[in-house]
Order: sequence, then structure tokens, then C-alpha cells
Amino acid sequence: MPEEIKLLWKDRKRICGLPITFTKYSLSEDRLFVEAGLLNIRQEDLLLYRIQDISLKLSLGQRIFGVGSVLLQSSDRSSPVLEIKNIRQPRQVKELIHQQVEKMKLARRMRVGEVLEGAEASDLDFMEEV
Repeated sequence: MPEEIKLLWKDRKRICGLPITFTKYSLSEDRLFVEAGLLNIRQEDLLLYRIQDISLKLSLGQRIFGVGSVLLQSSDRSSPVLEIKNIRQPRQVKELIHQQVEKMKLARRMRVGEVLEGAEASDLDFMEEV
């Protein structure tokens, strides 16, 4: 049986600050999970080392309800731009994701300059020992 995944953070997409949607977000040490849907469920995983840029979006409406969105630019083919929408404590989540991305890149011995735009995903899936 597979090992239980330890989650560092989890939340739901919120409407007016309330978690009444069917979109769930969770973060483990090496992946970000997005699960959406009620009857037909779609789950997507994003490997953290693929994330190239993290930004924060706080509209007036989001600030009123105490939520915000974190935008992730990645080298992932299925979701090059992923928006974690309307979550609580978006600044803390952005920082947590940033810290985990850096840990994963260090663990894979990757530097920021090694992940280049336009590179094939297969080029980025491995790292040769130097």
C-alpha cells in the first residue's frame, strides 16, 4: 500500500470567503495538488521543481473577503499557468510554496538558470551528476 502523503497546507477555493466550492488545493513537500469537481472529479499534480515564477493577486473584492490568489508559472505542459484562486492567507501560502520550490530545486541540484523557457519537459526531468 502506498505511503500516506504528508500535507503541508490545504484549502478550498472560496466564494465570498466561504469554502462552498468543489475545488480543493493541497501542498506536499514535492507537489501541488488541485482537485476539482463534484460528480466528475479532475485531479492535477504539479511538481514543485517545475515552478518558475510565483505571484500574488489581491483584488478589492478578494481583500474585502480576506482571500487572494497565487499565480504559478511553470514548465509543466498540462498547466503552464496555474492559479490557486480565492484562498485564505495567500501571502503565507505564496511564501510556503516558494520555500518548498527552493528546497526541491536544491534537492535536484537545479539552479534558476537551469530551467530555461522553451526547454522540452524531457530535458528537465533529470539532472546528471556533475
